[in-house]
Amino acid sequence: MSKLGILPFATLFLLLCFFHAFADTEKRNYKKKTYIVHMDKFNMPAYFEDNLQWYDSSLKTVSLSANMIYTYSNVIHGYSVRLTSEEARMLEAKSGILSVQEEVKYELHTTRSPEFLGLLNSDAFLLDSGTTSEVIVGVLDTGVWPESGSFDDNGLGPVPSGWKGECEVGTNFTTSSCNRKLIGARFFSRGFEAAFGAIEEATESRSPRDDDGHGTHTASTAAGSAVVGASLFGFAAGTARGMARRARVAAYKVCWLGGCVSSDILAAMEKAIEDGVNVLSLSLGGGSYSDYSRDMVAIGAFAATSQGILVSCSAGNGGPSRGSLSNVAPWLTTVGAGTMDRQFPAYVSLGNGKNFTGTSLYSGKPLTSSTPLVYAGSVSNSSYGRLCMRETLIQEKVKGKIVLCERGLNARSQKALVVKDAGGVGMILANTETYGEELVADAHFIPTAAVGQTEGDEIKKYISSESNPSATIASGGTLLGVQPSPVMAAFSSRGPNPITPDILKPDLIAPGVNILAGWTGKVGPTGLSEDTRQVNFNIVSGTSMSCPHVSGLAALVKAVHPEWSPAAIRSALMTTAYSKYKSEKGIQDSATGLPATPFDYGAGHVDPISALDPGLVYDATIDDYMDFLCAINYSSDMIKIITKQEYSCKADKEYRVADLNYPSFSVPLQTASGPNGGSTTPSVIKYTRTLTNVGTPATYRVSIPQETKMVKIEIVPDVLDFTNSNEKKTYTVTFTANSMPSGTTSFTHLEWSDGKHIVNSPIVFSWT
Repeated sequence: MSKLGILPFATLFLLLCFFHAFADTEKRNYKKKTYIVHMDKFNMPAYFEDNLQWYDSSLKTVSLSANMIYTYSNVIHGYSVRLTSEEARMLEAKSGILSVQEEVKYELHTTRSPEFLGLLNSDAFLLDSGTTSEVIVGVLDTGVWPESGSFDDNGLGPVPSGWKGECEVGTNFTTSSCNRKLIGARFFSRGFEAAFGAIEEATESRSPRDDDGHGTHTASTAAGSAVVGASLFGFAAGTARGMARRARVAAYKVCWLGGCVSSDILAAMEKAIEDGVNVLSLSLGGGSYSDYSRDMVAIGAFAATSQGILVSCSAGNGGPSRGSLSNVAPWLTTVGAGTMDRQFPAYVSLGNGKNFTGTSLYSGKPLTSSTPLVYAGSVSNSSYGRLCMRETLIQEKVKGKIVLCERGLNARSQKALVVKDAGGVGMILANTETYGEELVADAHFIPTAAVGQTEGDEIKKYISSESNPSATIASGGTLLGVQPSPVMAAFSSRGPNPITPDILKPDLIAPGVNILAGWTGKVGPTGLSEDTRQVNFNIVSGTSMSCPHVSGLAALVKAVHPEWSPAAIRSALMTTAYSKYKSEKGIQDSATGLPATPFDYGAGHVDPISALDPGLVYDATIDDYMDFLCAINYSSDMIKIITKQEYSCKADKEYRVADLNYPSFSVPLQTASGPNGGSTTPSVIKYTRTLTNVGTPATYRVSIPQETKMVKIEIVPDVLDFTNSNEKKTYTVTFTANSMPSGTTSFTHLEWSDGKHIVNSPIVFSWT
């Protein structure tokens, strides 16, 4: 064979080797995931000049090609990086590495509320025009729509002098997008793009601009300026304003159309702390954690709390299932959702003369006459037909008719679109047992009424019993003064706390159903791609909406009491919350129609006016939280991951969760062995609490308004005499309980009062 014949063969061989190597690299890259690397800063070798040099050296021991996505110093000591699982295991085994944790994807927990909360006719409304303008609320979400009237800076003075943030430039966003109201805006996409590829800028702004609506809604709920004439298609018409309408807003975009990743969230919290926010609002959650050292929101929040920043988080939308909570660390303020006294009624009239009231935000052409009515499950080609999912309805059986669909799985507004696309002219959306009697309004595409489970069952019976069932649907506009209110939202996640049952969560509830607030100009009110309607305000429900209510109210309290710690502010909001109506009946649960419990609402529904003057507060320091971590038997490495501090639990000290100075009591009790918990030996548990006087000198006396026969409660002392401001007094509560069958729960509350203030703490007993 000639040399000329050998050359092509050699070239082909080299090309094959190259492509094999390239394919192998691509395969390994495909297998890579993002990891958060926690470094033990206190054991950094002396020969490194700085942290970054040390981080880079540690990474190069397992991968020469990997690059750090972010480095962190405020929220954790460490960095985020893309690695294979093998590289991650190798790195975690290296000296100086505390932990290497796989990144978690988070999801969003998707007006009249100031008036409902009593803010318009009170001193708080006047206070909101003064010192509140010095308070900065940071919102981690989908970004912001800066053109919204909710971010008008008219009447505001200069940006607070302590502000160090920026207005980052990006797609459709310039420095002029910020002003004296929206004082900062940043976006964090490196983690998301490392995991899912580059942001598609044709459909999504690679900037702080909000293409989703969620971030604009939450930011304007917390601290939006007053906007006269706000409404959604005429519903909820009036003046829209945030809870702290003169507070400043800083938007941190961490959520993209594909979700939110923990490396970006940590980076945003890192910057927010540097920028100088006073309150952080996070309406998101994700993952199921067995401990706080793996929860990046909890870790970031610990760093923020240590800098005096209150962190408010949504409880989640996993209700009414027990133990469905997110964001349960004791240094977080965890917020559930309730209704307001406003509804948007829609009326259903059946052919047999029966009438039902539901809810809807449909504003188009009404149905003018009685229309044939069918059940989706009977006009479908799918076993899931009753849910009205895409392409499941048979057009010939739906055309020109009203369709009853059941709630669940797909978006409520999407169900109406499915009916419309199949030729239907109206929809009745019926709740199932999961949602009970909870009514959530949506801006539907066709005449629609969402009804509770009871009404839905009756309408289904009518359809099945009549040969030619028919109905009409009519809108009832906006109805105010609805009672009872608030009612516990069925979707709001419930306790007990899945990580530490000894800490009651959620902390409290706030308005989270049918909330009117600012919206993006990018998508319609349903968020569906088919929705081309443009609105300035939208009505949305979720604990995502209740969280910024509390964030804004915390800003109000911070403005009045700038020296208060995050724990003191949370205590003021919790101990002044209410759990009963004026009739003395307990707050109702829309999922069951029965009274809700502290596992649902925590301390109760927020009452901001009372929170400004709580009388006494349960304060807590960072050291208290570290003692709590010792009490739940965390190792020194786990504590270091959370706190960034070198801290060892003392062998000669007894650490107890019962001693954490929390404003509520959750008392887990053991069911003794034997039939029905047969032992007669009672359990005795002692809790210690310390109250700080934040009012005038006064004498407080304790009471248990609702005694429980299951547990004997003794409080020592039962009188606390405060003679000075900021004076502290400690008391103990001894619970003596007999064994009860596993699963038994009992509830009561403890009150300290000086005749003017009532400092209320819920008490929960659980036998397991």
